[in-house]
Amino acid sequence: MSRFNARARRRGAATSPVATTGATTVNHQGGTGHLREARGELFLLAVANTVAQDTFYEGGGERDDRFAGLVRRLAVEDPEWTARLLGWLRADGGMRTASLVGAAEFVHARLAAGGAAAPAAGPYGNRGVVASVLLRPDEPGEMLGYWTSRYGRAVPKPVKRGVGDAVRRLYHGRALLKYDTASKGFRFGDVLNVVHPAPDPAKPWQGELFRYALDRRHHPEDAVPPAADPVLTAHRELMAVPVAERRAVLTGPGGAERLAAAGMTWEALAGWLQGPLDRAAWEAVIPSMGTMALVRNLRNFDEAGVGDEVAAAVAARIADPAEVARSRQFPFRYLAAHRHTGSTRWADALERALSHSLANVPALDGRTLVLVDRSGSMFGGISERTRLNRADSAAVFGTALALRAASADLVEFGTTSRRIPLAPGDSVLRATERFGDLGGTNTADAVRRHYAGHDRVVIVTDEQTAPGGPYDATAAVPPHIPVYTWNLAGYRTAHAPSGTGDRHTFGGLDDAAFRAIPLLEAGRDAAWPWEG
Repeated sequence: MSRFNARARRRGAATSPVATTGATTVNHQGGTGHLREARGELFLLAVANTVAQDTFYEGGGERDDRFAGLVRRLAVEDPEWTARLLGWLRADGGMRTASLVGAAEFVHARLAAGGAAAPAAGPYGNRGVVASVLLRPDEPGEMLGYWTSRYGRAVPKPVKRGVGDAVRRLYHGRALLKYDTASKGFRFGDVLNVVHPAPDPAKPWQGELFRYALDRRHHPEDAVPPAADPVLTAHRELMAVPVAERRAVLTGPGGAERLAAAGMTWEALAGWLQGPLDRAAWEAVIPSMGTMALVRNLRNFDEAGVGDEVAAAVAARIADPAEVARSRQFPFRYLAAHRHTGSTRWADALERALSHSLANVPALDGRTLVLVDRSGSMFGGISERTRLNRADSAAVFGTALALRAASADLVEFGTTSRRIPLAPGDSVLRATERFGDLGGTNTADAVRRHYAGHDRVVIVTDEQTAPGGPYDATAAVPPHIPVYTWNLAGYRTAHAPSGTGDRHTFGGLDDAAFRAIPLLEAGRDAAWPWEG
């Protein structure tokens, strides 16, 4: 008898928040597309939207207009939900520009509606929303730059006050040295002139810092840093060293410590030296570099011949789980660094860092079918700053999910489909090299060919299926078997209904999304990420 020694049945089907409406349309490939409810459409677009960047099917302007239009609509229809989305998008979702643009459009829509569309104050009011998305010292200037370029020089009070709140929280000596540069349209002094923030009473030095920022902007020849700020004072002393003597300072006793104390960044170091960054320069500035900067410069370290002892320290920091968590880098950044370096020197550290960045990918029990979209539309670039694309992100996530599962079949699909071989203990970075480019998108055929009684199906895709397939690309999977679609592009239409029964759609590669599968399989409804 086996009636007691069997895999436990799942509880009643739970629901998830990204839902389709029941209406259909034609998607970008000419196939059947399912329309989403507005909140789900905005969420998926927000977590995938690198503003002003083209995707395979949408130009940057078209995509940005769709994003701004959805924010403006929901700022009126559901202001608290929209406010919480924007705050989460910046703090936990790691999307800087999309959250900033969204906050500006939120305020504009609410003001246009006469102020009745959202609370006047508090975290979900206009001022609170603006402040919630400004978490880096250059972002107050970015907010004003966006607002004035789109809506003119007249900045409304809620924007000024929200920016002022951020300024009091973010402006300090090191921030000024790193971000207050001539390349910015709004320098720190310009921001202060627009918003006129009173210094934070808990920071008695801030008034003098504001004065110095204004002097740097308007009277740089006479600007004298506050004597009470050790970083700005040390930086002024370092800048006063004659050019001919600077390399000796760099390589002399305490050179690295002096650079760090003066807030000297690697970007500014070449200008200070007025020459290239050689081995000595890199070894002096590496101790004060952030983890993201280290990952971006691995190839430069190799080309400069950075020594093995320093390289070992760099590798240890890159692979440190606390550093990975603090840096909040997306997983594909480590794949980009691995490909860019072309060196085995960093491979182990990058593999471990990638593993840490995917630490919350669930270890699924039973049998799992993982389908990774490798159609042509997935190969459009994510942004101008990286040569990687959504196909790479999909391969990284799908491989990590399959390797962590108790039993998984990993499949790539496009016009055709094929299994990707995996072995126990396989490297995610090495496994991603086994994926190819498979042309069009026949999701339904891939599901039909490879589904064989699995306990769940995970599809990582942009959801743009080719014409000629069924109404529901997941129709070959029995209704009681859960299908989880990870949408990496944020296009308007879905490849199947979702939000009810056992059909679920997620976006982004964040911890909250990873936690959703175990939650749903425990029979609990999945909430929006900021709702726990």
